[in-house]
Amino acid sequence: MRREGVKRYAKADYSSAFEYFTRAAELGDAEAHYQLSLIKVICDGCFHANYMREFEERLENRCPFCRKDLPKTYEECDKQKMKRVEANDPVAMYEVGFNLFKKGNYSSAFGYWMKAAELGDAAAHYRLSCMYHNGDGVEKDGEKEMIVEKDCEKEVHHLEEAAIGGHPRARHNLGFHEYDNGNIERAVKHWIIAAAQGHDGSIKALMYEFRRGFVSKDDLAAALRAHQAAVDATKSPQREAAEAAQKKYRK
Repeated sequence: MRREGVKRYAKADYSSAFEYFTRAAELGDAEAHYQLSLIKVICDGCFHANYMREFEERLENRCPFCRKDLPKTYEECDKQKMKRVEANDPVAMYEVGFNLFKKGNYSSAFGYWMKAAELGDAAAHYRLSCMYHNGDGVEKDGEKEMIVEKDCEKEVHHLEEAAIGGHPRARHNLGFHEYDNGNIERAVKHWIIAAAQGHDGSIKALMYEFRRGFVSKDDLAAALRAHQAAVDATKSPQREAAEAAQKKYRK
């Protein structure tokens, strides 16, 4: 079902693609869960293009995805997120967890990311791998109270799940895990996959191993072509305009 969904999505038949992804996700297909999360995400280019259209036509700002009124306050925004959380939306769970993590509430963030990961969210799996890698905790009475203990086995488990879900940084980190264990051939395979997903760090790793003789000239050339194709696929006039606007805003 997921493969049929991918075919429909490629033909811009988003409604049918959504139905196939949903059916596959209900049958436990983690990749289908990831595809559903992508459908729910608006890129900066689309968001900026919609904002400029509303500005030029003097329209009221609305959600570029569902066309409903945008929340007026942070409280309204939080309420909408929690509604999505209650509906078992893994993307909303990830976002709530991320905001809690930034505030130092690691325990609650861990809980939300764990729920999102159980629903197949690749980004949540990646964040959990980072927590198990670092051993996150909080300062209490001059000592660090651990929320998540370091656990290499659990770290790798979540990296693998995230990588299966198409997360390039997770795939890249898996490569370094294999590298640290002396499995250079397996590390290179991970980096080739991550490079094809547009990950710059994996290209650097492959070039280093090429100089050491562990990557062939043909494999490196193929990885460079795949990496460039992935980067080119993310470019558009709308995204370039959005990036320029963000740089101007930061000034």
